[in-house]
Amino acid sequence: MTRRKMYTEEQIIGILKEAEAGARAADLCRKYNISNASFHK
Repeated sequence: MTRRKMYTEEQIIGILKEAEAGARAADLCRKYNISNASFHK
């Protein structure tokens, strides 16, 4: 059984663009329910 991805590539790109725009990583992790390690990976 494979694990399904939580977000599509387009959604991930949107999250990363928010980070580039100045949003804090901790805030984005909380908003999208992802771990800090996953965000930085």
